[in-house]
Amino acid sequence: MPPIDESQDRWHSKMEISNWTVSTPSWLMVAVAVFVLAGMVKGIVGLGLPTVAMGLLALRMPPAEAAALLIIPSLVTNIWQMRPWGSLGASFSRMWPMQVAICLGTAVGAWLIGAPAGAWANVALGIALVIYAGWALLGAQWRVSPQQERWMGPVVGAITGGVTAGTGVFVIPAVPYLQSLNMQRDELIQTMGLCFTVSTLALAAGLAWNGSFTTGDVGWSAVLLIPAIVGMQIGTWLRSRLSPLWFKRCLMVSLMLLGASMVVR
Repeated sequence: MPPIDESQDRWHSKMEISNWTVSTPSWLMVAVAVFVLAGMVKGIVGLGLPTVAMGLLALRMPPAEAAALLIIPSLVTNIWQMRPWGSLGASFSRMWPMQVAICLGTAVGAWLIGAPAGAWANVALGIALVIYAGWALLGAQWRVSPQQERWMGPVVGAITGGVTAGTGVFVIPAVPYLQSLNMQRDELIQTMGLCFTVSTLALAAGLAWNGSFTTGDVGWSAVLLIPAIVGMQIGTWLRSRLSPLWFKRCLMVSLMLLGASMVVR
């Protein structure tokens, strides 16, 4: 009997899991529904597409596969969020040290941890969801002075990159930190779009380096961009008809319960 190539065996196992995952009609219906919902959340509150998508998709598939599927929807919607382009240069000039640190943190995390997989990845994702939802519900904020920003930005960026590599979610601690910089609303939304775009690209590079983001994943991710945009349009329409505060509270409670259930399981 010829010797078994363990690396080839693992590759075939991964392909069997992936093909089973993306070939069933029930999977496609669930994925479309998840991205419509995640797009609605982003359309109403301005963020949350990757967080909601990762939290729900990870219930049905490995976190690494879920992270691969959100790359294109997250990238396109966050690039759109970076408008207006005329003021983007000023935002980048202020935030570039944090962006570099996000890339470095994600690269180190991808090297040390690998792609999000196994029970530990679900636990880490669950903890990240609970922390994010708890922070948002408490409404706790701190203020960062310009002197503190010089060293705190890169530190927060590096930590965010590590969390991104391990969970596929890049809101902790980036969003609370950005909220502490006393930006105007439009500037904050644009800066979050910049950070999320850089985090998405860094995550895609980390997944590709670990063999978890293939050409097939690109195709399915591009397909799921359509329901994400539809959801965003619905969310934008609902924004003027719902109380964003109460919607956000209900969303964060749901994310906290979802995260807690992932940790317990």
